[in-house]
Amino acid sequence: MLNNNLLEGPLYTDFYQLTMAQLYYEQQMHETPARFEHFFRSYPDYGEHQAGYCIQAGTNWFLNWLEGLEFSSESLEKLRRHKNSSGEKIFSDKFLNWLSSQNIADRLTVEAIPEGRVVHPTVPLTVVEGPLALAQLVETALLNQLNYQVLIATRAARVSQAGRGNLLLEFGLRRAHDRGGHAGARAALIGGADFSSNTGLSYRYNLPPKGTHAHSMIQAYIARGKTELEAFRDFASLYPDSCVLLVDTIDTLQSGLPNAIKVFDELKKQGHQPLGIRLDSGDLAHLAVRSARILNDAGHEDVNIVLSNQLDEQVLRQIIEQIEEEAPEYNLESENIIDRLVYGVGTRLITSAGDSSLSGVYKLVALEKEGSPQPVLKISENPGKIPTPGHKKIWRIYDERGRATADLIGQPGEEIQTDETVEICHPFRHHASRRLRGEEISEIELLHEPFLKSGERLRHFNLEEARQRRREDLARLDPGVKRIMNPHYYHVSLTRKMRQEKQELINSIGMSSKQEEGF
Repeated sequence: MLNNNLLEGPLYTDFYQLTMAQLYYEQQMHETPARFEHFFRSYPDYGEHQAGYCIQAGTNWFLNWLEGLEFSSESLEKLRRHKNSSGEKIFSDKFLNWLSSQNIADRLTVEAIPEGRVVHPTVPLTVVEGPLALAQLVETALLNQLNYQVLIATRAARVSQAGRGNLLLEFGLRRAHDRGGHAGARAALIGGADFSSNTGLSYRYNLPPKGTHAHSMIQAYIARGKTELEAFRDFASLYPDSCVLLVDTIDTLQSGLPNAIKVFDELKKQGHQPLGIRLDSGDLAHLAVRSARILNDAGHEDVNIVLSNQLDEQVLRQIIEQIEEEAPEYNLESENIIDRLVYGVGTRLITSAGDSSLSGVYKLVALEKEGSPQPVLKISENPGKIPTPGHKKIWRIYDERGRATADLIGQPGEEIQTDETVEICHPFRHHASRRLRGEEISEIELLHEPFLKSGERLRHFNLEEARQRRREDLARLDPGVKRIMNPHYYHVSLTRKMRQEKQELINSIGMSSKQEEGF
Protein backbone atom coordinates (compact mmCIF):
# COMPACT_ATOMS: atom_id res chain seq x y z
CA MET A 1 0.00 0.00 0.00
CA LEU A 2 1.10 3.57 -0.62
CA ASN A 3 2.27 5.65 2.31
CA ASN A 4 -0.46 7.98 3.61
CA ASN A 5 1.83 10.95 3.04
CA LEU A 6 1.66 10.26 -0.67
CA LEU A 7 -2.11 10.04 -0.60
CA GLU A 8 -2.92 12.78 1.88
CA GLY A 9 0.13 15.07 1.98
CA PRO A 10 1.03 17.77 -0.56
CA LEU A 11 0.69 15.24 -3.41
CA TYR A 12 -3.04 15.13 -2.64
CA THR A 13 -3.39 17.30 -5.73
CA ASP A 14 -3.77 17.34 -9.47
CA PHE A 15 -0.50 16.96 -11.35
CA TYR A 16 -0.86 20.25 -13.18
CA GLN A 17 -0.60 22.16 -9.90
CA LEU A 18 2.99 20.89 -9.62
CA THR A 19 3.93 21.60 -13.21
CA MET A 20 2.56 25.15 -12.89
CA ALA A 21 4.45 25.63 -9.62
CA GLN A 22 7.70 24.65 -11.32
CA LEU A 23 7.02 27.09 -14.15
CA TYR A 24 6.51 29.87 -11.59
CA TYR A 25 9.79 28.83 -9.96
CA GLU A 26 11.73 28.85 -13.21
CA GLN A 27 10.31 32.28 -14.10
CA GLN A 28 11.09 33.60 -10.61
CA MET A 29 7.38 34.21 -10.01
CA HIS A 30 6.99 31.57 -7.31
CA GLU A 31 7.41 33.97 -4.37
CA THR A 32 5.13 36.67 -5.84
CA PRO A 33 2.33 37.45 -3.33
CA ALA A 34 -0.98 36.22 -4.71
CA ARG A 35 -4.62 36.06 -3.68
CA PHE A 36 -6.91 33.15 -4.61
CA GLU A 37 -10.61 32.94 -3.80
CA HIS A 38 -12.90 29.94 -3.53
CA PHE A 39 -16.54 30.47 -4.41
CA PHE A 40 -19.35 28.60 -6.15
CA ARG A 41 -21.15 29.77 -9.25
CA SER A 42 -24.67 28.43 -8.73
CA TYR A 43 -26.84 26.74 -6.14
CA PRO A 44 -27.37 22.97 -6.30
CA ASP A 45 -30.13 22.11 -8.77
CA TYR A 46 -31.79 18.75 -8.12
CA GLY A 47 -33.95 18.76 -11.23
CA GLU A 48 -37.40 18.96 -9.65
CA HIS A 49 -36.28 21.63 -7.21
CA GLN A 50 -33.36 23.97 -6.58
CA ALA A 51 -31.68 25.37 -3.50
CA GLY A 52 -31.92 29.10 -2.79
CA TYR A 53 -28.98 29.15 -0.37
CA CYS A 54 -26.02 27.03 0.72
CA ILE A 55 -24.38 26.26 4.06
CA GLN A 56 -20.66 26.81 4.53
CA ALA A 57 -18.75 23.68 5.66
CA GLY A 58 -15.39 21.97 5.32
CA THR A 59 -13.03 24.78 6.32
CA ASN A 60 -11.72 23.11 9.45
CA TRP A 61 -10.84 19.86 7.69
CA PHE A 62 -8.96 21.80 5.02
CA LEU A 63 -7.02 23.71 7.68
CA ASN A 64 -6.24 20.46 9.50
CA TRP A 65 -4.81 19.12 6.24
CA LEU A 66 -2.84 22.32 5.70
CA GLU A 67 -1.23 22.44 9.16
CA GLY A 68 2.33 21.20 9.08
CA LEU A 69 2.05 20.37 5.38
CA GLU A 70 5.51 19.53 4.02
CA PHE A 71 6.96 17.45 1.22
CA SER A 72 8.31 14.20 2.65
CA SER A 73 11.46 12.56 1.36
CA GLU A 74 9.32 9.85 -0.22
CA SER A 75 7.07 12.33 -2.06
CA LEU A 76 10.11 14.29 -3.28
CA GLU A 77 11.75 11.09 -4.47
CA LYS A 78 8.62 10.18 -6.48
CA LEU A 79 8.76 13.58 -8.17
CA ARG A 80 12.52 13.33 -8.72
CA ARG A 81 12.18 9.99 -10.51
CA HIS A 82 9.32 11.15 -12.76
CA LYS A 83 10.50 11.36 -16.38
CA ASN A 84 8.91 12.40 -19.65
CA SER A 85 8.65 10.29 -22.80
CA SER A 86 12.22 11.26 -23.76
CA GLY A 87 13.58 9.98 -20.46
CA GLU A 88 14.25 13.45 -19.08
CA LYS A 89 13.33 14.49 -15.57
CA ILE A 90 10.08 16.43 -15.28
CA PHE A 91 11.14 18.28 -12.13
CA SER A 92 14.51 19.93 -11.58
CA ASP A 93 16.54 19.37 -8.44
CA LYS A 94 16.53 23.10 -7.73
CA PHE A 95 12.74 23.22 -7.76
CA LEU A 96 12.47 20.12 -5.60
CA ASN A 97 14.99 21.51 -3.14
CA TRP A 98 12.86 24.63 -2.85
CA LEU A 99 9.76 22.54 -2.23
CA SER A 100 11.59 20.55 0.43
CA SER A 101 12.35 23.75 2.35
CA GLN A 102 8.71 24.86 2.52
CA ASN A 103 6.34 24.47 5.46
CA ILE A 104 3.37 25.46 3.35
CA ALA A 105 1.02 26.60 6.12
CA ASP A 106 3.68 28.94 7.49
CA ARG A 107 3.66 30.83 4.20
CA LEU A 108 -0.12 31.18 3.78
CA THR A 109 -2.92 33.29 5.22
CA VAL A 110 -6.50 32.00 5.12
CA GLU A 111 -9.68 33.99 5.67
CA ALA A 112 -13.11 32.43 5.37
CA ILE A 113 -16.78 32.68 6.15
CA PRO A 114 -17.21 30.51 9.27
CA GLU A 115 -18.75 27.05 8.95
CA GLY A 116 -22.49 26.88 9.45
CA ARG A 117 -23.22 30.25 7.87
CA VAL A 118 -25.61 30.70 4.96
CA VAL A 119 -23.66 31.52 1.77
CA HIS A 120 -24.50 32.45 -1.80
CA PRO A 121 -23.01 32.22 -5.34
CA THR A 122 -19.96 34.31 -6.33
CA VAL A 123 -19.30 35.36 -2.72
CA PRO A 124 -15.77 34.25 -1.73
CA LEU A 125 -16.15 31.54 0.90
CA THR A 126 -12.41 31.06 1.42
CA VAL A 127 -9.49 33.36 0.63
CA VAL A 128 -5.91 32.07 0.42
CA GLU A 129 -3.02 34.53 0.24
CA GLY A 130 0.69 33.76 -0.02
CA PRO A 131 3.46 32.97 -2.50
CA LEU A 132 1.97 32.21 -5.90
CA ALA A 133 3.39 28.70 -6.26
CA LEU A 134 2.28 27.56 -2.79
CA ALA A 135 -1.16 29.15 -2.92
CA GLN A 136 -1.62 27.43 -6.29
CA LEU A 137 -0.57 24.03 -4.89
CA VAL A 138 -3.41 23.87 -2.33
CA GLU A 139 -6.20 24.41 -4.88
CA THR A 140 -7.16 20.79 -5.49
CA ALA A 141 -7.29 19.76 -1.83
CA LEU A 142 -9.26 22.87 -0.92
CA LEU A 143 -11.88 22.29 -3.59
CA ASN A 144 -12.03 18.58 -2.83
CA GLN A 145 -12.68 19.13 0.85
CA LEU A 146 -14.89 22.23 0.83
CA ASN A 147 -17.11 21.72 -2.21
CA TYR A 148 -18.44 18.37 -1.04
CA GLN A 149 -19.10 19.45 2.52
CA VAL A 150 -20.91 22.62 1.40
CA LEU A 151 -23.05 20.45 -0.88
CA ILE A 152 -24.03 17.98 1.87
CA ALA A 153 -24.52 20.61 4.58
CA THR A 154 -26.88 22.42 2.22
CA ARG A 155 -28.88 19.27 1.51
CA ALA A 156 -29.14 18.49 5.22
CA ALA A 157 -30.46 21.98 5.93
CA ARG A 158 -33.14 21.60 3.28
CA VAL A 159 -34.14 18.14 4.49
CA SER A 160 -34.42 19.44 8.04
CA GLN A 161 -36.49 22.37 6.82
CA ALA A 162 -38.85 20.12 4.85
CA GLY A 163 -39.18 17.87 7.90
CA ARG A 164 -40.23 20.88 10.00
CA GLY A 165 -37.18 20.64 12.21
CA ASN A 166 -38.01 17.18 13.57
CA LEU A 167 -35.19 14.90 14.71
CA LEU A 168 -33.00 14.09 11.71
CA LEU A 169 -30.60 11.14 11.68
CA GLU A 170 -27.87 10.81 9.05
CA PHE A 171 -27.79 7.15 7.91
CA GLY A 172 -25.60 7.37 4.80
CA LEU A 173 -22.28 5.66 5.53
CA ARG A 174 -23.13 2.40 3.73
CA ARG A 175 -24.06 4.30 0.58
CA ALA A 176 -21.32 6.92 0.69
CA HIS A 177 -18.32 7.13 -1.60
CA ASP A 178 -15.61 5.46 0.47
CA ARG A 179 -14.08 7.80 3.12
CA GLY A 180 -16.33 10.54 1.83
CA GLY A 181 -18.87 9.10 4.25
CA HIS A 182 -16.98 10.78 7.10
CA ALA A 183 -16.89 14.18 5.42
CA GLY A 184 -20.55 13.82 4.44
CA ALA A 185 -21.65 12.91 7.94
CA ARG A 186 -19.72 15.84 9.38
CA ALA A 187 -21.27 18.23 6.88
CA ALA A 188 -24.74 16.84 7.56
CA LEU A 189 -24.27 17.45 11.28
CA ILE A 190 -23.36 21.06 10.54
CA GLY A 191 -26.23 21.53 8.09
CA GLY A 192 -29.17 20.04 9.94
CA ALA A 193 -28.74 16.41 11.03
CA ASP A 194 -29.03 15.99 14.79
CA PHE A 195 -27.18 12.68 14.96
CA SER A 196 -25.44 10.17 12.70
CA SER A 197 -25.19 6.39 12.50
CA ASN A 198 -21.48 6.85 11.68
CA THR A 199 -20.02 5.61 14.95
CA GLY A 200 -16.44 6.84 14.75
CA LEU A 201 -17.38 10.24 13.34
CA SER A 202 -20.03 10.69 16.04
CA TYR A 203 -17.60 9.87 18.83
CA ARG A 204 -15.08 12.30 17.32
CA TYR A 205 -17.57 15.10 17.87
CA ASN A 206 -18.80 13.83 21.25
CA LEU A 207 -22.20 12.80 19.96
CA PRO A 208 -23.92 9.49 20.64
CA PRO A 209 -24.22 7.51 17.38
CA LYS A 210 -27.78 6.47 16.56
CA GLY A 211 -29.35 3.44 14.91
CA THR A 212 -31.98 0.74 15.20
CA HIS A 213 -31.46 -2.75 13.77
CA ALA A 214 -31.62 -4.35 10.33
CA HIS A 215 -34.11 -6.73 8.73
CA SER A 216 -31.37 -9.33 8.91
CA MET A 217 -31.81 -9.59 12.68
CA ILE A 218 -35.38 -10.77 12.22
CA GLN A 219 -34.39 -13.01 9.34
CA ALA A 220 -31.64 -14.62 11.43
CA TYR A 221 -34.12 -15.47 14.20
CA ILE A 222 -36.63 -16.93 11.75
CA ALA A 223 -33.88 -18.97 10.06
CA ARG A 224 -33.16 -20.56 13.44
CA GLY A 225 -36.80 -21.45 14.04
CA LYS A 226 -37.60 -18.46 16.25
CA THR A 227 -40.08 -15.64 15.73
CA GLU A 228 -40.15 -11.92 15.10
CA LEU A 229 -41.60 -11.44 18.59
CA GLU A 230 -38.68 -13.30 20.15
CA ALA A 231 -36.23 -11.17 18.20
CA PHE A 232 -37.98 -7.99 19.41
CA ARG A 233 -38.00 -9.23 23.01
CA ASP A 234 -34.32 -10.11 23.04
CA PHE A 235 -33.38 -6.78 21.46
CA ALA A 236 -35.54 -4.86 23.95
CA SER A 237 -34.12 -6.84 26.86
CA LEU A 238 -30.60 -5.83 25.84
CA TYR A 239 -31.49 -2.17 25.10
CA PRO A 240 -34.56 -1.41 27.25
CA ASP A 241 -34.07 2.36 27.35
CA SER A 242 -33.18 2.89 23.69
CA CYS A 243 -35.52 0.47 21.99
CA VAL A 244 -36.59 1.27 18.42
CA LEU A 245 -38.03 -1.70 16.52
CA LEU A 246 -38.05 -2.13 12.73
CA VAL A 247 -41.55 -3.43 12.04
CA ASP A 248 -41.74 -4.09 8.29
CA THR A 249 -39.71 -7.30 7.84
CA ILE A 250 -42.78 -9.55 7.58
CA ASP A 251 -45.96 -7.43 7.58
CA THR A 252 -46.01 -4.00 9.15
CA LEU A 253 -49.60 -3.82 10.35
CA GLN A 254 -50.37 -7.51 10.85
CA SER A 255 -47.12 -8.71 12.41
CA GLY A 256 -44.43 -6.14 13.11
CA LEU A 257 -46.53 -3.48 14.81
CA PRO A 258 -48.61 -5.89 17.01
CA ASN A 259 -45.41 -7.64 18.12
CA ALA A 260 -43.73 -4.31 18.84
CA ILE A 261 -46.69 -3.22 20.97
CA LYS A 262 -46.46 -6.45 23.02
CA VAL A 263 -42.80 -5.71 23.71
CA PHE A 264 -43.51 -2.05 24.47
CA ASP A 265 -46.18 -3.10 27.00
CA GLU A 266 -43.65 -5.36 28.67
CA LEU A 267 -41.04 -2.61 28.77
CA LYS A 268 -43.46 -0.18 30.37
CA LYS A 269 -44.36 -2.70 33.07
CA GLN A 270 -40.63 -2.95 33.83
CA GLY A 271 -40.37 0.83 34.18
CA HIS A 272 -38.79 1.57 30.80
CA GLN A 273 -39.94 3.92 28.04
CA PRO A 274 -39.87 2.49 24.48
CA LEU A 275 -38.58 5.00 21.97
CA GLY A 276 -40.22 4.09 18.69
CA ILE A 277 -40.89 1.98 15.65
CA ARG A 278 -39.17 2.27 12.30
CA LEU A 279 -40.86 2.11 8.89
CA ASP A 280 -38.51 1.40 6.00
CA SER A 281 -40.76 0.30 3.12
CA GLY A 282 -44.19 0.71 1.62
CA ASP A 283 -46.33 3.84 1.66
CA LEU A 284 -44.57 5.56 4.53
CA ALA A 285 -47.17 8.31 4.97
CA HIS A 286 -50.11 5.90 5.06
CA LEU A 287 -48.29 3.47 7.33
CA ALA A 288 -47.35 6.31 9.68
CA VAL A 289 -51.01 7.29 9.99
CA ARG A 290 -52.17 3.70 10.54
CA SER A 291 -49.35 3.01 13.00
CA ALA A 292 -50.11 6.16 14.97
CA ARG A 293 -53.75 5.11 15.30
CA ILE A 294 -52.83 1.61 16.49
CA LEU A 295 -50.12 2.87 18.88
CA ASN A 296 -52.48 5.46 20.36
CA ASP A 297 -55.19 2.87 20.90
CA ALA A 298 -52.64 0.70 22.71
CA GLY A 299 -51.64 3.54 25.02
CA HIS A 300 -48.36 4.41 23.32
CA GLU A 301 -49.10 7.95 22.16
CA ASP A 302 -45.56 9.04 22.96
CA VAL A 303 -43.76 6.42 20.83
CA ASN A 304 -41.89 7.95 17.90
CA ILE A 305 -42.28 6.83 14.30
CA VAL A 306 -38.95 6.68 12.48
CA LEU A 307 -39.14 6.90 8.68
CA SER A 308 -36.35 5.79 6.37
CA ASN A 309 -35.84 4.67 2.75
CA GLN A 310 -34.82 7.14 0.01
CA LEU A 311 -35.91 10.26 1.87
CA ASP A 312 -35.07 13.77 0.74
CA GLU A 313 -36.68 17.19 1.11
CA GLN A 314 -39.20 16.64 -1.68
CA VAL A 315 -40.25 13.23 -0.39
CA LEU A 316 -40.68 14.59 3.14
CA ARG A 317 -42.90 17.41 1.88
CA GLN A 318 -45.09 14.86 0.11
CA ILE A 319 -45.23 12.57 3.15
CA ILE A 320 -46.29 15.41 5.42
CA GLU A 321 -48.92 16.63 2.95
CA GLN A 322 -50.34 13.11 2.68
CA ILE A 323 -50.45 12.71 6.46
CA GLU A 324 -52.32 16.01 6.78
CA GLU A 325 -54.88 14.73 4.28
CA GLU A 326 -55.24 11.18 5.65
CA ALA A 327 -55.09 11.75 9.41
CA PRO A 328 -58.72 12.92 9.80
CA GLU A 329 -59.93 9.67 8.17
CA TYR A 330 -58.56 7.84 11.22
CA ASN A 331 -59.82 10.42 13.73
CA LEU A 332 -56.35 11.80 14.26
CA GLU A 333 -54.95 15.30 14.34
CA SER A 334 -52.20 15.43 11.75
CA GLU A 335 -49.89 17.17 14.22
CA ASN A 336 -50.28 14.17 16.54
CA ILE A 337 -48.43 12.18 13.88
CA ILE A 338 -46.10 14.77 12.39
CA ASP A 339 -44.71 15.88 15.75
CA ARG A 340 -43.53 12.35 16.55
CA LEU A 341 -41.84 11.66 13.20
CA VAL A 342 -38.09 11.06 13.11
CA TYR A 343 -36.26 10.91 9.78
CA GLY A 344 -33.44 8.53 8.95
CA VAL A 345 -31.95 9.98 5.76
CA GLY A 346 -29.22 8.08 3.91
CA THR A 347 -28.50 7.70 0.22
CA ARG A 348 -30.09 10.83 -1.19
CA LEU A 349 -28.39 13.00 1.42
CA ILE A 350 -24.87 11.54 1.47
CA THR A 351 -24.69 11.46 -2.35
CA SER A 352 -26.63 14.71 -2.89
CA ALA A 353 -28.79 12.81 -5.35
CA GLY A 354 -29.89 14.95 -8.27
CA ASP A 355 -26.88 17.26 -8.13
CA SER A 356 -23.80 15.45 -6.93
CA SER A 357 -21.23 18.23 -7.18
CA LEU A 358 -20.98 21.88 -6.25
CA SER A 359 -19.90 24.40 -8.89
CA GLY A 360 -17.08 25.56 -6.64
CA VAL A 361 -13.96 27.12 -8.20
CA TYR A 362 -10.65 28.55 -6.98
CA LYS A 363 -9.57 31.62 -8.90
CA LEU A 364 -6.54 33.89 -8.90
CA VAL A 365 -7.91 37.41 -8.32
CA ALA A 366 -4.84 39.46 -7.39
CA LEU A 367 -1.07 39.32 -7.94
CA GLU A 368 1.60 41.70 -6.69
CA LYS A 369 3.37 43.81 -9.32
CA GLU A 370 6.05 46.36 -8.53
CA GLY A 371 5.27 46.20 -4.84
CA SER A 372 1.51 46.65 -4.96
CA PRO A 373 -1.34 44.14 -5.46
CA GLN A 374 -2.91 44.24 -8.90
CA PRO A 375 -6.37 42.83 -9.65
CA VAL A 376 -6.38 39.82 -11.97
CA LEU A 377 -9.36 38.86 -14.11
CA LYS A 378 -10.46 35.70 -15.88
CA ILE A 379 -12.44 36.57 -18.99
CA SER A 380 -15.39 34.56 -20.26
CA GLU A 381 -17.90 35.03 -23.07
CA ASN A 382 -20.51 34.40 -20.39
CA PRO A 383 -20.47 37.56 -18.23
CA GLY A 384 -21.90 35.59 -15.30
CA LYS A 385 -18.69 33.56 -15.18
CA ILE A 386 -16.35 36.55 -14.93
CA PRO A 387 -15.25 36.68 -11.26
CA THR A 388 -14.84 39.91 -9.36
CA PRO A 389 -11.11 40.76 -9.32
CA GLY A 390 -8.85 42.12 -6.61
CA HIS A 391 -8.87 42.38 -2.84
CA LYS A 392 -12.28 42.97 -1.34
CA LYS A 393 -14.60 43.22 1.63
CA ILE A 394 -17.83 41.23 1.96
CA TRP A 395 -20.79 42.62 3.89
CA ARG A 396 -24.21 41.16 4.65
CA ILE A 397 -26.98 43.72 4.77
CA TYR A 398 -30.15 43.16 6.82
CA ASP A 399 -33.38 44.99 6.07
CA GLU A 400 -35.73 46.74 8.50
CA ARG A 401 -37.25 43.35 9.45
CA GLY A 402 -33.86 41.97 10.41
CA ARG A 403 -33.83 39.71 7.34
CA ALA A 404 -30.73 39.27 5.17
CA THR A 405 -31.45 41.17 1.97
CA ALA A 406 -28.11 41.26 0.10
CA ASP A 407 -24.44 40.29 0.25
CA LEU A 408 -22.34 43.19 -0.94
CA ILE A 409 -18.81 42.96 -2.35
CA GLY A 410 -16.69 46.10 -2.12
CA GLN A 411 -13.13 47.36 -2.17
CA PRO A 412 -10.90 47.07 0.92
CA GLY A 413 -10.96 50.78 1.72
CA GLU A 414 -14.72 51.20 1.43
CA GLU A 415 -17.01 51.60 4.43
CA ILE A 416 -20.81 51.44 4.54
CA GLN A 417 -23.05 52.57 7.40
CA THR A 418 -26.55 51.62 8.54
CA ASP A 419 -27.67 55.26 8.58
CA GLU A 420 -26.61 55.96 5.00
CA THR A 421 -28.08 55.13 1.62
CA VAL A 422 -26.21 52.17 0.14
CA GLU A 423 -26.11 51.58 -3.61
CA ILE A 424 -25.83 47.95 -4.67
CA CYS A 425 -25.01 47.08 -8.27
CA HIS A 426 -25.58 43.93 -10.28
CA PRO A 427 -22.24 42.17 -10.80
CA PHE A 428 -22.42 42.21 -14.61
CA ARG A 429 -25.59 44.02 -15.73
CA HIS A 430 -24.01 47.41 -16.09
CA HIS A 431 -27.05 49.67 -15.53
CA ALA A 432 -28.83 47.48 -12.98
CA SER A 433 -28.65 48.81 -9.43
CA ARG A 434 -30.83 49.74 -6.52
CA ARG A 435 -30.53 51.93 -3.45
CA LEU A 436 -31.15 50.87 0.13
CA ARG A 437 -32.07 53.86 2.28
CA GLY A 438 -30.75 54.11 5.81
CA GLU A 439 -34.17 53.43 7.31
CA GLU A 440 -34.35 50.19 5.29
CA ILE A 441 -31.14 48.83 6.85
CA SER A 442 -31.12 47.42 10.38
CA GLU A 443 -27.64 45.86 10.42
CA ILE A 444 -24.49 45.44 8.35
CA GLU A 445 -21.86 42.79 9.14
CA LEU A 446 -18.55 41.71 7.65
CA LEU A 447 -18.59 38.02 6.69
CA HIS A 448 -14.91 37.07 6.49
CA GLU A 449 -12.92 36.10 9.56
CA PRO A 450 -9.20 35.19 9.84
CA PHE A 451 -8.48 31.48 10.30
CA LEU A 452 -4.77 31.02 9.58
CA LYS A 453 -1.86 33.47 9.57
CA SER A 454 1.75 32.44 9.02
CA GLY A 455 1.08 28.94 10.29
CA GLU A 456 -0.89 30.01 13.37
CA ARG A 457 -4.47 28.77 13.69
CA LEU A 458 -6.64 31.66 14.81
CA ARG A 459 -9.92 29.76 15.05
CA HIS A 460 -10.76 26.17 15.90
CA PHE A 461 -13.90 24.28 14.98
CA ASN A 462 -16.78 23.80 17.42
CA LEU A 463 -19.70 21.77 16.06
CA GLU A 464 -22.35 23.35 18.24
CA GLU A 465 -21.19 26.85 17.34
CA ALA A 466 -21.43 25.98 13.64
CA ARG A 467 -24.93 24.57 14.15
CA GLN A 468 -25.99 27.66 16.06
CA ARG A 469 -24.71 29.90 13.26
CA ARG A 470 -26.74 27.87 10.78
CA ARG A 471 -29.90 28.13 12.89
CA GLU A 472 -29.47 31.89 13.33
CA ASP A 473 -28.71 32.55 9.66
CA LEU A 474 -31.65 30.51 8.42
CA ALA A 475 -33.96 32.28 10.89
CA ARG A 476 -32.87 35.60 9.37
CA LEU A 477 -33.20 34.45 5.76
CA ASP A 478 -36.34 35.50 3.91
CA PRO A 479 -38.91 32.65 3.74
CA GLY A 480 -39.06 33.01 -0.03
CA VAL A 481 -35.34 32.29 -0.35
CA LYS A 482 -35.77 29.16 1.79
CA ARG A 483 -38.58 27.70 -0.32
CA ILE A 484 -38.00 24.10 -1.33
CA MET A 485 -39.58 24.78 -4.73
CA ASN A 486 -38.80 27.87 -6.84
CA PRO A 487 -36.90 29.87 -4.20
CA HIS A 488 -36.75 33.64 -4.46
CA TYR A 489 -33.52 35.18 -5.80
CA TYR A 490 -31.08 36.47 -3.17
CA HIS A 491 -29.04 39.49 -4.23
CA VAL A 492 -25.25 39.27 -4.38
CA SER A 493 -24.13 42.71 -5.46
CA LEU A 494 -21.12 44.97 -5.94
CA THR A 495 -20.51 48.49 -4.69
CA ARG A 496 -20.38 51.12 -7.40
CA LYS A 497 -16.58 51.43 -7.02
CA MET A 498 -16.06 47.69 -7.28
CA ARG A 499 -18.37 47.47 -10.29
CA GLN A 500 -16.46 50.27 -12.04
CA GLU A 501 -13.08 48.69 -11.32
CA LYS A 502 -14.27 45.37 -12.72
CA GLN A 503 -15.59 47.01 -15.89
CA GLU A 504 -12.43 49.06 -16.37
CA LEU A 505 -10.31 45.94 -16.09
CA ILE A 506 -12.51 44.15 -18.63
CA ASN A 507 -12.15 47.09 -21.00
CA SER A 508 -8.40 47.34 -20.46
CA ILE A 509 -7.81 43.84 -21.78
CA GLY A 510 -9.91 44.40 -24.86
CA MET A 511 -13.13 42.72 -23.77
CA SER A 512 -16.62 44.10 -23.43
CA SER A 513 -19.12 42.13 -21.44
CA LYS A 514 -22.66 41.75 -22.62
CA GLN A 515 -24.78 44.11 -20.58
CA GLU A 516 -28.39 43.39 -19.77
CA GLU A 517 -31.08 45.60 -18.38
CA GLY A 518 -33.10 44.81 -15.30
CA PHE A 519 -32.19 43.71 -11.80
